[in-house]
Amino acid sequence: MDYGPPPLFNQGVSARARLAFFAFLAIALIVVDSRLKVLETVRVGLGVVLYPLQQAMLVPGALFDRVGDYFTSVERLNRENESLRRQAVERSQQLLQAEQLRAENTHLRALLSLGERGSAPARVAEVMYQPRDRFSRKLVLDKGQAAGLKPGQPVIDAIGVVGQVTRVFPATAEVTLLTDKDQTIAVQILRNGLRGIVYGGAEPGTLELRFMASNADIQQGDVVVTSGLDRLYPPGLPVGSVARLERSVKDQFARVVLVPAAGVDSNRHVLVLMVDPAQVAALPPPEEARREPAKRGARK
Repeated sequence: MDYGPPPLFNQGVSARARLAFFAFLAIALIVVDSRLKVLETVRVGLGVVLYPLQQAMLVPGALFDRVGDYFTSVERLNRENESLRRQAVERSQQLLQAEQLRAENTHLRALLSLGERGSAPARVAEVMYQPRDRFSRKLVLDKGQAAGLKPGQPVIDAIGVVGQVTRVFPATAEVTLLTDKDQTIAVQILRNGLRGIVYGGAEPGTLELRFMASNADIQQGDVVVTSGLDRLYPPGLPVGSVARLERSVKDQFARVVLVPAAGVDSNRHVLVLMVDPAQVAALPPPEEARREPAKRGARK
C-alpha cells in the first residue's frame, strides 16, 4: 500500500515560494500606489460600494447606544425628580414648622401680655395630651406641684376661660375643661349684667346657661363673661356666646346653649392663674363682706 501524500499536495509551487511571491507583489503594489496613485480610483470605488454595508453594520451599535442613552436619561430624570420631590417635601415641612412656630409665638405673646395685665400671677403651661375619655373633657399639662399648681386654679387662654385644675401631680396637672358636664362657673351676660351659672353642655363642645327664666332678657349672640362672684375667676373673662335659645310656655326655664369663647380643644399652651383656692374659700361672700363694717359699728 502507498502511504504517501495525495497527488494534490505534490503539484505546483511550494507554499514558501508562493508566500514569497505574494509578499513581493504586495510590497510592489504598495510602492507603486504610493508613487503613482494608480489604485486611488479602485479604493474610491470600493469605498462607495462598501459605504451602505458599513452604515448597515453601524446601525445595531447606534441603536444600542441610543437605547442605553435613553435608559440612562430616564434613570437620571427619575433621580432628579425624586430629589426635587424630596426637596419640595422638606421645604414644605420647614414652611409648616415656621408657620407653626409663628402661630405659637403669637399665642405665647398674647398669653404673656394677658398674664401681665391680670391682677393675679400666672404661669404658662404646655398641653401634653388630652385623655381619651368619652365621659369627661380633660387636659394634661406639663406643670405640677413643683411649679406651684394647686387644684381649683383657673386655666385660661388669650381668648377666655379654658377650665380649672382638678388634680395635681409632682410634675403634671389635670385640667377639667369648661365643656365637661361636671364643670360650673359663675357668669353674667355682658349686655345687661344678668347673672347665672354655666354648666358643661349635654352636647359635646357646648355649654348651658341653666335655670334662667323663660322670659329672661337673653338674646342669641349675647356674650357671657365671668361675674367674679366666686372670687376664683377674675370678672370679665369671656366664657362663651349664646348659640341657641329655646323658650316654651310649658317650661319654667329657658334652654340656653352656648359655644365656648376659648380654644378649649385647640390650645397648645394655656395660662394658669396662680391663685390660692384655699384662701379664696376662706373669704366671706360679697354680701357678708359688705355687712361686716356695719356689724362692727353696731358693736361699738
